[in-house]
Amino acid sequence: MTDLVTLAELGGPLAAIGGAAYARHAHPAAYWSTVGLPLSAARLLASYSSTMDACGLTVEPSRWRALAVRATTRREIRPVPPRRGVIRPNSTGLHVRLRLAPGQEPADVAASAERLRHAWGVHAVYVRDVKPGVVELRLVGYDVLRKVRMPRRIDSGLLRVPVALREDATAFVRDYRAVPHELVLGATLSGKSMYLRHLVTGLAAQPVSLVGIDCKRGVELAPFAPRLSALATAPDEAAELLPVLVKAMEDRYDLIKARQGIAPGTPDEEITSDVWGLPDCERPVPIVLFVDEVAELFLVATRKDEERRDEMVTQLIRLAQLGRAAGIYLEVCGQRFGAELGKGATMLRAQLTGRVCHRVNDEASAKMALGDIAPEAVDAACSIAPELPGLAVVGDTSGGWSRIRTPYLSLADAAATCRESAHLAPEVPALTPFRPYVPPVPVEASRTATVPRPVTE
Repeated sequence: MTDLVTLAELGGPLAAIGGAAYARHAHPAAYWSTVGLPLSAARLLASYSSTMDACGLTVEPSRWRALAVRATTRREIRPVPPRRGVIRPNSTGLHVRLRLAPGQEPADVAASAERLRHAWGVHAVYVRDVKPGVVELRLVGYDVLRKVRMPRRIDSGLLRVPVALREDATAFVRDYRAVPHELVLGATLSGKSMYLRHLVTGLAAQPVSLVGIDCKRGVELAPFAPRLSALATAPDEAAELLPVLVKAMEDRYDLIKARQGIAPGTPDEEITSDVWGLPDCERPVPIVLFVDEVAELFLVATRKDEERRDEMVTQLIRLAQLGRAAGIYLEVCGQRFGAELGKGATMLRAQLTGRVCHRVNDEASAKMALGDIAPEAVDAACSIAPELPGLAVVGDTSGGWSRIRTPYLSLADAAATCRESAHLAPEVPALTPFRPYVPPVPVEASRTATVPRPVTE
């Protein structure tokens, strides 16, 4: 009987522990809000001074503070940690600001992020420089990339599209005004198409002209045809479309010259202004060019194809070099991209400021995208597991990089969004011949037959 009572008494705590373990694995957000948040906050408050001392983030107190301690108490004078602000919890972690002591810098705190993570029992710790002398610690309670939930409040606007979630629980926003051109690499089933869907659907509701080049017979971009201003589904069609875009870019430069009084003979390379300096009534609509499987534009079989390839590559390079000022932006996607594609590939890649690398099949592909940014980014891209589609490493030529993951978006939902926003597609006369044909949507017959009422006498 005593053993039965003991088992009954232990049943409640064991069930609670088991439930917490299950919730931590299956519902990490709920577990963090109920269990993880109070525990981590208690650890931080109880061990803040000792943890900072162990991490080497304390300094000797000032002379006046040491004299005050000696005069009021008989305690031992200990090193002083950075002054801590108010702890601000949220649905994914904790935020706390630290005022650094004289002689400290944010890099000192960032170097101890891994130690702080283990000391306070959180998934990750990120350091952000707020202003001189103040840093913010962003404590993430669980792996937010395992099940992506985008933040509710996201700062968006014209040519700004929230695409994915960063590993520090903030939204990754694709800003074409800040990073005009981007290279997106990824093997089959790595999530590259999902990234492209979010870009297209995000831009579909904006006054932007969308142009696509999909040499896979349009299987990737054709579902978005109602919202596209132009679409090329073969290299022959791309060879006709690219000169039109280059001509549109040159016309926009002439518009800038005429507005600002620049001499007509001035080379385009010497014009430093852009279309955003024009009045709203004269500013042409921005154009975003999506190139899916860019390697198809480089592959040749005959000498005639080689001449066509050289012309298309030259036009792409011109758009990448001069398109930003004319309001033309490039999104180049592919599985591999390097010098082995042919002449002009390396030069084109150098003009693509943004880099997004999903799971790739070899290390050389990761180096193509991120090798000139940071070696750590290449290692992070090579470690992406196949069971995590949509996970990628994003960076730019400034050297910064981070992990992101795109939330799931079905092709049917993306196509429906483009159909609903088809009326927002701007009219660009030069691109009218390349506008894809959109068949009318058939009207579904009613599932329930209407029974006629009987005729009464």
